[in-house]
Amino acid sequence: MKFLVTGAAGFIGYHTAMRLLDRGDEVVGVDNVNDYYDPALKEARLARLVPRDAFTFFQQTIADRDAMAHLFKAHRPDKVIHLAAQAGVRYGSINPDAYVDSNLVGTQNILEGCRRSNVAHLVLASSSSVYGANTKMPFSVHDNVDHPLSLYAATKKANELSAHAYAHLYGLPVTALRFFTVYGPWGRPDMALFLFTRKILAGEPIEVFNNGHHSRDFTYIDDIVEGVLRVADRNAAPNLSWSSETPDPATSSAPYRVYNIGNNAPVALLDFIGAIESALGREAKKVFLPLQPGDVPATFADIDDLVRDTGFRPSTPLKDGITRFTDWYRSYYG
Repeated sequence: MKFLVTGAAGFIGYHTAMRLLDRGDEVVGVDNVNDYYDPALKEARLARLVPRDAFTFFQQTIADRDAMAHLFKAHRPDKVIHLAAQAGVRYGSINPDAYVDSNLVGTQNILEGCRRSNVAHLVLASSSSVYGANTKMPFSVHDNVDHPLSLYAATKKANELSAHAYAHLYGLPVTALRFFTVYGPWGRPDMALFLFTRKILAGEPIEVFNNGHHSRDFTYIDDIVEGVLRVADRNAAPNLSWSSETPDPATSSAPYRVYNIGNNAPVALLDFIGAIESALGREAKKVFLPLQPGDVPATFADIDDLVRDTGFRPSTPLKDGITRFTDWYRSYYG
């Protein structure tokens, strides 16, 4: 099949495109290669994709309506995996327009392109951040998520709502995937694992927010990609038993589904740091700070629906995943 992968130079996008190519699919990649974090890392990822015969790349922003309309018309993908977004919880207080342009306008352009090109299935990247002020654990796709705590989370919830409207109005099969704290080789420099590793190796202190009382459902990149592909190959379908009197947020009478992809095993932040210290053979200098605006104290994914419908359960142990990352980091940065 021919897949359009947005955010192909990004962390998850790169790994997803590579797996699609490895299994024999054709991939059209799109990314604006912006400077939210080091563009050299994005270019290095692309340098591994571009030589592949079945990979075609376009450097453009998904917020450009005419450019995206032309791309869909010219390449007519069978399926779309939409991973491009302005990421980051705290960055929203600095540059909110970036979230509007990429996450709202950009996703609308993707939805419209899918509709006009009769795409068979759109897989949409959402986030565990949508659970916001929810405290019931584990986070379930069947729970209400109407209280986001960051602009990033609000845009991701808006993406889910717009996608459902397209599924209802036009019969576009859509699956939204709520990712839980993804980590691994070729990861994002603004994420905790990358930041902690760099600072520990440099002998610099690391900032430990919420005084170390965070816990996160860390999910290794290979598990995320396996979940994405399992879902992409299984087109969303209507839930024939869905009821408007007791509406289930995870399904619909339209061809629409929502799944969590997490490790289903939250890890305390201090234990996470301890695993990094062990992998690096160095102790971190810690500076304890309060909870930051937009952050949530804990995440914990209920993945029962994903396991039931796809037969897949993320399983990479944290220690193994961190070791693979630190090995890659040392190799890449010398």
